[in-house]
Parts: sequence; C-alpha cells; structure tokens
Amino acid sequence: MPKEIKSIAVPEETVISKIYLIRGQKVMLDRDLSDLYGVETKVLKQAVRRNIDRFPSDFMFEMTQQELDNWRSQFVTSKEDRQGLRYPPFCFTEQGVTMISCILNSERAIAVNILVIRVFTKLREIVLNHKDIMIKLEQIEKNLLQQDTRMNEHEEEIQVILETLKEMLNPPDEPRPRIGFRRADETD
Repeated sequence: MPKEIKSIAVPEETVISKIYLIRGQKVMLDRDLSDLYGVETKVLKQAVRRNIDRFPSDFMFEMTQQELDNWRSQFVTSKEDRQGLRYPPFCFTEQGVTMISCILNSERAIAVNILVIRVFTKLREIVLNHKDIMIKLEQIEKNLLQQDTRMNEHEEEIQVILETLKEMLNPPDEPRPRIGFRRADETD
C-alpha cells in the first residue's frame, strides 16, 4: 500500500497565478517552482542541468533574453526589482513539472507535483468546457440562420449575445496593440 503523502498548504489560486503562457504553452518558471518546492532557484537549476536528458524541449525550455525583456515589460516594476530575475529562467510545462518531482525526490516535491498536476487538469477541463459551449453556440446560431422567417426582436438580441460570446471564447490571433509606456528602443 502506498505511503500517504501529506498535502501542502498552498492555495490553488497561488499555483494558477504562477502559470504563464509563453511560446503558446502553459508553463511555470523555475523561480516559482523553487518557491513551491522549498529550494533555492540555483539548486533547482543545478538539479535540472545534472539531469538534462530528462527534459526534452516539450518539457522545458529556457527563455531568450528578448522573451525575458518582453515578459518583464508586461509588469509595472522598478528596475531594481526586475521581476526577481537576473538570468533568463527555465520554463517548465506540465510534464516538466512532473519530471522535477522525480529528480528532487522529496515528500514536499511529490506533494507540490500532485497539486500542480491537479491545477493543470482543472485548467484543461475549463478549456474543454469552453469548447463544448462554443459548439452549442454554433448550433444555436446555425438554427437561427436556417429559419426562413424574419427574425423577431428577441432573436436579433440572441444573435448579438452569441457573437459577443464567440469573440470572448475565441480571441483574435493577432496581437493587440500594447498600451502604456514604451521604452525608447521599442517599436510597434
């Protein structure tokens, strides 16, 4: 019978707030994971480097300096803070986080891994639910458009609601114009 793993007192919201979308993938940064695992970032990176063959590119990648600068510019911070990063961080996908718990091999690492996997699973379920909603919206819209009779006032309002919901669930692929202050070396 497996040994009971103690759970850790980290709210799921804390884990969710540490998941970023970088290169189109949901990832967690080395510094955030080291906080959760209770080790220094330097120790975590050393462990990963010693076991680099366990981390293919779909498990982990290192941010480029440009990605780091862009990522930092999304947050309003002082230059001294620099988001706590002096060097480009390692970015770990869900599979990479699982692999970290294997190389750190502590009870805390296992408990954190279980929590993070549960959070990633919930996020995946949310995305799947949005897909179901999207399919149902398209079916309703298709039924409305197939009607030969003139839409009455309520059907037109429903159509506006459907279009708004579709825009919210499927944001445009092109990047939105940035707002706020720009550095002198940035271009649009």
